[in-house]
Amino acid sequence: MKRLFVFSFVALATLCVLTMRSTKTAVAQTQTREFLPLQLEEQIPVPGVAGRLDHFTADAKRRRLFVSALGNNTLEVIDVFAGRVVHSIKGLAQPQGPLYVPGFDKLYVANAEDGKVRVYDGATYTLHKTIDFGKDPDNMRYDEVSKTVFVGFGEDDGGIAKIDPKTDERTGQLYKTEGHPESFQVEASGGHIYANVPDAGNVVESIDRKTGAVTKWPLKGLRGNYAMALNEQDHRLFSITRKTPMMVVLNTETGNEVTRLRAAGECDDVFFDASRKRIYVIGAEGFISVFQENDPDHYELIANVPSGIGIRTGYFFARRDRFYVGVPAKGSEPAQVWTYEAED
Repeated sequence: MKRLFVFSFVALATLCVLTMRSTKTAVAQTQTREFLPLQLEEQIPVPGVAGRLDHFTADAKRRRLFVSALGNNTLEVIDVFAGRVVHSIKGLAQPQGPLYVPGFDKLYVANAEDGKVRVYDGATYTLHKTIDFGKDPDNMRYDEVSKTVFVGFGEDDGGIAKIDPKTDERTGQLYKTEGHPESFQVEASGGHIYANVPDAGNVVESIDRKTGAVTKWPLKGLRGNYAMALNEQDHRLFSITRKTPMMVVLNTETGNEVTRLRAAGECDDVFFDASRKRIYVIGAEGFISVFQENDPDHYELIANVPSGIGIRTGYFFARRDRFYVGVPAKGSEPAQVWTYEAED
C-alpha cells in the first residue's frame, strides 16, 4: 500500500509538471503569435507550376495579383479575394519583373531569355506589343508623375531605359549603369533613380534623371546587393546584401551610411510599409525579417517571421494590408502564394 501511495504521488506530481510545461508552451506560442507583425492568413495553391518564382505586381481595382513563374515560363493571375488562380499567361521566356500600370490598364512583363518586354491588356490579357531590350530585362517601375515605365536590363552594357505607356515605345535617354542593375527605385518627387549594381563592385548608384550623372555609394565589406526599397519622405534607402546578409540604410541626400543590421539571407525582395514605418526583408533561408524605423536614424529588428526555405520574392499590397510571398513547388506540394496580414 505504501509503495502504491508513493507511485500515485509521483505520477500526480509528474502530471502536474507536464501540465504546467504544456500551459507555459501554449502561452508562449500565443504570445509569439500575438507579437508577430505578420500573421499567416491563407495559403493559395498555384497548381501546375514548377521551378523558380520571381517578382510580383498587382491590379488593386480587380484585386488581382500577378506572379512571375520564371521556371514555368508563365505569369500566374490570382484573384486574392477568391484565393485561387484565375488565368495563366503562357509562352513567356523566363519572366522576371511584371508591372501593372493602372492608368493605362496595361500589364508589362520583362523576359530574361529573349530580352523582350511583352505588353498585355490589363482586362483580357491579350498581347498588345513586344518591345526589344537586349540582355536580361528584369525589374520595372512606374513613375506616375512623368507617366513613364522604367526597365532595368543589360549586363556589361547595363542601364535603365524608359517606355512611354501611351505608345509602348522606348523613349528618352538611357541611364547607363556599370553592370546589370538589380532592384532600383525611382523618386516620385525628387530627381534621382537609385540602383543596386553588384557587378560594379557592390555599390548603390545614384543617377540624376536630368543629366544621367552617376554617383557611387559603396557598401563596404558587403557583397550581393540585390533587393532595394525606398522611404522617400525621410530620404532613406534600404539596400539588402547577401554576403553578409544585411540591411544597409543610406541617407539619399548625402549618400552616407546611417546603419546596418543583420537580415534574412538570400533576399530578393524588400518592401517599405509607409503607414507603420516598417521594412520587410524576404529571405530564402526561411524567414522574413521585419525592421521598425523608430526615426530616420534609428532602426531595430522586431521579428523574424517564419516562412519557408526557398521563399525570396513577394509583394506588399498596402491598400489591403496584405503581404504575399511566393512558395516554390516542392515534392508533391504545388507552388503556392502565402498571404500574411500586417499587424499594428
